[in-house]
Amino acid sequence: MKLALLSDIHGNLQALEACLAHARSQQVQRFAFLGDLVGYGADPGAVVDRIMLLTEEGAIVLRGNHDELALAPPTEVKTVGESTALWTHQALSHAQRGWLASLPYTFQQDNLLLVHATANEPEKWRYAYDERAAAASLDAASTQYPGTCYVFGGHVHEQSLYYRGLGAALMKFVPQAGIGIPVPKRRQWLGTVGSVGQPRDGSPKAMYAVFDMAQARLTFHRVTYDHHGAAAAIRKAGLPEFFAERLEKGR
Repeated sequence: MKLALLSDIHGNLQALEACLAHARSQQVQRFAFLGDLVGYGADPGAVVDRIMLLTEEGAIVLRGNHDELALAPPTEVKTVGESTALWTHQALSHAQRGWLASLPYTFQQDNLLLVHATANEPEKWRYAYDERAAAASLDAASTQYPGTCYVFGGHVHEQSLYYRGLGAALMKFVPQAGIGIPVPKRRQWLGTVGSVGQPRDGSPKAMYAVFDMAQARLTFHRVTYDHHGAAAAIRKAGLPEFFAERLEKGR
């Protein structure tokens, strides 16, 4: 089975639709959304409705920190991440917020664990930015779910892959878009699949990955989409200009 791994959509409907279309062209059979469906972007309700519809086809959906912020916006804004939480909360319907509140932090099946951030205390939204953080996440996954070979998440808005061979140390691999990477079960793997709706590496192209479970192969993808249209929607909604510029610059 081919599983599409999408994270950090951030209310960007244009990027989501482009990645869904691209994934279907890769003969994906199932979708997994790894959190942060909303926040920053202009179309949180439409994104939630689209993903809710995909659950009828068996899609897996997790909760992210921005989904949680949209459920209970802070009364005092202290971070950039909190700046659109109240707007997003008000843009969502009661039913949409109730659905977001029902989402789990993790999903586990056989040797696969899906998270938004890390396996160690997933509700604390730690970042798997480097080998040390990735190792902590893999160790927690192995302890809580013995036999775990694969941990996939988002949160860091970057595409990366870490693996553990015969030793205890992790090694980092920087993937190239569209190039399949063998990920044999004899090793342990942790991948961050990047952001569909808000890439931050200098390219506006959306990010996601496909895990071919039968072939034990992981492919990271970059997808062109109408990022100018997504930025225009942010401006039309009256959201901070910074978030529109971020989509146009990809950082």
